[in-house]
Amino acid sequence: MRMGRCLVVPIVRRFPLVGLIAAVALLTFPARGRDLDGRYADSPLHEWFNHLASQKGLCCSFADGYVVEDADWASENGHYRVRVPKAAGSKDMIWVEVPDDAVIKEPNKAGRTMVWPLYGSDSVLIRCFMPGSMI
Repeated sequence: MRMGRCLVVPIVRRFPLVGLIAAVALLTFPARGRDLDGRYADSPLHEWFNHLASQKGLCCSFADGYVVEDADWASENGHYRVRVPKAAGSKDMIWVEVPDDAVIKEPNKAGRTMVWPLYGSDSVLIRCFMPGSMI
């Protein structure tokens, strides 16, 4: 019985480390863009979207981000906040502060406000945010 316990304790202690490594990998490695049905392949902005990045890394592509209506984002004291779904595919919306390093600094060729959220098990992070013409 003692031998079984000695084997279980090191395994349990390593699970938090595995979770931490996975979280760091998700935030460190650039996400790959996807255009599953090919609808954006012929867009004149296709290459621009594929190389669009914030200080957090590549934003993926147009297929991964989505347009935000003017009522769903705000600027106050030089910082942004945006209303996004609470979870991927959810209709419940929440306001999320946009980190300064998630704001795209280059000119917005699309002209529309866009956001690229990342959904965790209980949180929403903003990978990229591109303000539109409201500013």
